[in-house]
Amino acid sequence: MKERTRNWAKWIYWFLFAVAVIAVYKTLDNFNDILSFLGHLFGTLMPFFAGLLLAYLFYIPSKKLEKLYSKAKVLKKFSRKLAVFSVYIIAILCIILIFKVILPAISTSVTELTNNFPGYYDSIMSFINDIPEDSIISKDAIMDTINNIMNMDFASYFSTERIIEYLKTVVSAAQAIFSIFVAVVVSIYILLQRTSILEFIRKFGKAVLQENTYETLAKYFTKTNEVFFKFISSQVIDGIIVGVITSIAMLIMNVKYAVLLGFMIGLFNIIPYFGAIVAVIIAVLITWITGGLAQAIWVAIIVTILQQIDANIINPKIVGNSLSLSPILVILAVTVGGAYFGFLGMLLGVPVIAVIKLLVCDYVDYKNEKKLNGET
Repeated sequence: MKERTRNWAKWIYWFLFAVAVIAVYKTLDNFNDILSFLGHLFGTLMPFFAGLLLAYLFYIPSKKLEKLYSKAKVLKKFSRKLAVFSVYIIAILCIILIFKVILPAISTSVTELTNNFPGYYDSIMSFINDIPEDSIISKDAIMDTINNIMNMDFASYFSTERIIEYLKTVVSAAQAIFSIFVAVVVSIYILLQRTSILEFIRKFGKAVLQENTYETLAKYFTKTNEVFFKFISSQVIDGIIVGVITSIAMLIMNVKYAVLLGFMIGLFNIIPYFGAIVAVIIAVLITWITGGLAQAIWVAIIVTILQQIDANIINPKIVGNSLSLSPILVILAVTVGGAYFGFLGMLLGVPVIAVIKLLVCDYVDYKNEKKLNGET
């Protein structure tokens, strides 16, 4: 009987092994089809992922408003609904403010910059022609770059193929609007039902995982959530503050395109280290072209001072010292993240490496503690 059972177990083992080999072969043989299917599935579910992200970003403000409303006995029963409603009203008002005040000013600056480009181009060419032959700046290299830009085939941008692509873009924009609507609806439901959703996740985790595993995952999930939320939200707030302060300073200095340059500096300031440097260089160059060398120097000085105030006073107050990362790790995170994932990678690289550092440090402490206790 035991021998027969052993034989059956052996046959089942080899049968399952053969099925696994066939499954792996069919997967590799149809790899492109599988990738296409996964890509389509991901695109279909994108509004739900966007809704989850939106709910994640609005969770803390919604929670704080709910706590505030619940203090009033009359509003306590409806505190969560009122909090979610208030958060979205504030978000809509901010969007209206951006479209009514900030975007028109930026649009005007961009239009004016474009219209005045020929005059700025002549100024640049005059400056280049005045460069001495023995200068460390290569006049020929600059001229080659300008000629390549000027010789671009702009007519190709209005070919039949391009027009079809533009029409496809319009259709994609309509689909994007629908996806945004779905994302907003999904995020509202997530925020309203977050207690039951989180409770289900906890019960599911405890049911399928060992207690130690569940506690460890819950611990690191909480820490990861704190790192990501605090970093992203604080960087966005800090970027807005820097953009507003810089725009006001440039308006006082009568810098042309002050709002546009201030907005650009605030946007780039979201990216640690590199963003601020690149934004200041661009702002100084544009100011040099539009307002002269003296004004450009003043802009460089004032913006650098504002950046230092932000780096040493404003940003630490907002972000705090929760990440505790050395500048080397931050630069590494921004460089690698930008190289592989673009702007999003530059933004998220810092919290990702902060989480990795947390895991590595905890693992090292755990191994060292075991050695001290004489465990292997």
